[in-house]
Amino acid sequence: MKKALLSVTIGLIAIAALSASGQQSKGEGVYLLNFKPEIDSQWKDAAAQFTAETGIPLKVVTAAGGTYEQTLRSEITKSEPPTLFNIRGPIGYQIWQNYTADLKETSLYGWLSDKSMAITGADGGVYGIPFTVETYGIIYNDAIFRRYFALPNRAVTTISSAADIKNFATLKAVVEDMTVHKAQLGIDGVFASTSFAPGEDWRWYTHLANLPIYYEYKAKRVGDLDSIDLTYGDNYRNIFDLYLNNSVSERRMIGSKTVDDSMAEFALGKAAMVQNGTWGWGQIAGVSGNVVKPEDVKYMPIYTGIAGEESQGLCTGTENFICINSKAPQASQAAALKLLEWLFNTPKGKKIAIEQLGFVTPFSTFGANERPDNPLEKEAFRYMNDTKLSAVSWDFTTFPSQEFKDALGAALYDYALGTKTWAQVATIFKDQWATEKALLK
Repeated sequence: MKKALLSVTIGLIAIAALSASGQQSKGEGVYLLNFKPEIDSQWKDAAAQFTAETGIPLKVVTAAGGTYEQTLRSEITKSEPPTLFNIRGPIGYQIWQNYTADLKETSLYGWLSDKSMAITGADGGVYGIPFTVETYGIIYNDAIFRRYFALPNRAVTTISSAADIKNFATLKAVVEDMTVHKAQLGIDGVFASTSFAPGEDWRWYTHLANLPIYYEYKAKRVGDLDSIDLTYGDNYRNIFDLYLNNSVSERRMIGSKTVDDSMAEFALGKAAMVQNGTWGWGQIAGVSGNVVKPEDVKYMPIYTGIAGEESQGLCTGTENFICINSKAPQASQAAALKLLEWLFNTPKGKKIAIEQLGFVTPFSTFGANERPDNPLEKEAFRYMNDTKLSAVSWDFTTFPSQEFKDALGAALYDYALGTKTWAQVATIFKDQWATEKALLK
């Protein structure tokens, strides 16, 4: 009831603010805590444009990679806490529900095309709204693959293009043969560096770890588990080893490699492949000296050797659920609604959302032709429109905690360096999952 009343209050304040002919309430301003370092500069530029147009101050703080939950815990208790923050699905809502205002009566929720995507509470309220849908998989440079398939001495002769790769066995055969011929192909490695610099291991402990969890949930016909068997742990190892063994960087060097390093290696033509998402195009295009043409930037699913994976699509979903801090000043909450309405329902705001932030928004305010000029987005829609393929859901939003992720990331790093066995990694995965899930009870 308290949250419902707060929602009505927020809505009334927002209406009053919108009808005030540009006059802002004293103390009105927004503090956005951004969790994607790769769009930090884009958000800050958007903030400047929003403030110039509306007069509302917008402060953007970006958490360092892998530190979002820690940063949010620190910032949320300050005298001037974030007004807008992200939660990463139902688990995030369990943690932060005491700070989330009910958005059910807002325009933003009204514009949501598929309302089942929203995070809801037991009281029927809406406490997190997705604002972009994303995909990730293996990004590849088709120009390099064309060079490979033109080699007269290549070992893989049963297929003739990267598009013919439909399972892990074929992927492994092609990758290992490309490694043999890397000098002829003009690359330093098939895969860009497996980045394990501090805070940069999220691609492996969430995005890659999603695959075995997705398939375990699918086999058990569940959407979450208090404990896991890690039935598909060896498949997880298959692809992780393939990355490590056919990389630009030796294993001993990965602790100093960042995602930016990996994306630069791909952009400069030093690597043929890199695991990342649709947001990665900005990183590729922004590299000075980029040699990869947009038409050569392609996707393939993350194959791991699971039976039937020929029908597997890209990993598609979101962990981008926006929340308004129910404990922030009401004027700031109203201003936050104005920001969201500006970003997702005005010509200038929508242009920023599409072109600068790279969002593929799930709102009815965007037309079919309002899409980012992003080759990875085009690839994502191609996969989504292929009725023979099934997208892999983002089940890492059910991962129990950042502590679990950190423990898994550390174990993966130790495995990569040879100081832990895969059996030890699997044990940590299962034990930490059960421990952290129990703490949520």
